[in-house]
Amino acid sequence: MNKPSLLALLGVFLKLGTTAFGGPAMIPYIKKAVVERHGWLDEKDFSLGMGAAQLVPGATAMQVAAWAGLRIRGTAGAFVAYLGFSLPAFLLMLGLSILYFKGADLPRIQAAFAGLQVVVVALVLSAAFDFALQYCDSIRARLLALGAGIWLAFKGNPVIALVVVCLLAVPLFRELPALRPDAPPGGRRGGFLVPFCLVLIAVACWLVLHSYLPELGGLAALMARIDLFAFGGGYVSVPLMLHEVVEVRGWLTEAGFMDGIALGQLTPGPIVMTATFVGYKVAGLVGAAVATVAVFTPSFIILHFIAPVSRLLVASPVAARMLKGSLISLVGLMAAVAGRFVLSTDWTAVSVAIAVGAFIALRMRVDVLRVVACGAAAATFLL
Repeated sequence: MNKPSLLALLGVFLKLGTTAFGGPAMIPYIKKAVVERHGWLDEKDFSLGMGAAQLVPGATAMQVAAWAGLRIRGTAGAFVAYLGFSLPAFLLMLGLSILYFKGADLPRIQAAFAGLQVVVVALVLSAAFDFALQYCDSIRARLLALGAGIWLAFKGNPVIALVVVCLLAVPLFRELPALRPDAPPGGRRGGFLVPFCLVLIAVACWLVLHSYLPELGGLAALMARIDLFAFGGGYVSVPLMLHEVVEVRGWLTEAGFMDGIALGQLTPGPIVMTATFVGYKVAGLVGAAVATVAVFTPSFIILHFIAPVSRLLVASPVAARMLKGSLISLVGLMAAVAGRFVLSTDWTAVSVAIAVGAFIALRMRVDVLRVVACGAAAATFLL
């Protein structure tokens, strides 16, 4: 297989990142670029990466992009792919965050964000509905999801719910097959020097940051912790971030947090890019950069740890059961988040109509970007 230059690899993933709307829906486009168009990876290696990416916390499409870069050009390739895939979303989110915090008091902008908030309610409800249909396929799964939802509704720490449900899933779902039961057994067990070095570099950078700028060090630690527990995709970060940012630290109100999610849906990239919005609120441009880097760093490093034993992990039923537990807990957590958003929103007849219309459009598989944009436009002129 031909190996591209890092610059060429960056160009491909910048292009993909500019159009990365829809989260996991971008994975087929990544495959088309690196497997079919350029021939940098073969089909089997890419398929293995899709299985491995599900076992890594954070946004799945981001991990698939990093996997492709890792297989093509090693750690440098993974970094370039990660950077290219996330940079357009970061820049757009940063620009929107600046506009939001500089001009959110203008009447038209306030009306637009009122509309965006009710669209976010529809978005979270629709996502919870999708996950429920896909993963709550038994009484056991529904009870676990219900328990996680009740826990968060009473302001319990979502990490505890996530860990407990994942552990319970191991004995409760013994019939569940591995992610890729056809994967050959074993796998190369070496190759951990690079990820250990990455851990040391990350820790050293955090220690320096925390020593000189404690506020930024705390922000980085928080975002890294959110990413570390976001198994099952970017949506898992929503209840984790809500708990830490709104309830524990009070950096944003629930309405402000909803605005951040809404802005994230106007940009390409994963929903976890809301970290940029939070970081800007806490510490301006530097805070936005620190929060964004931190919220992607743990998953980037974990992917490097998983890569040498990826065949072993994707062939493990235990790993598949724990992943299912994470996704089941996500159903309950997302439902609880949606309920809290409903209670914190000021409802009128128009906003109800916008929310219902947005939910129906999402169930009909209308593109999320269009739903968000139309909701904001309708609210601007009607609210």
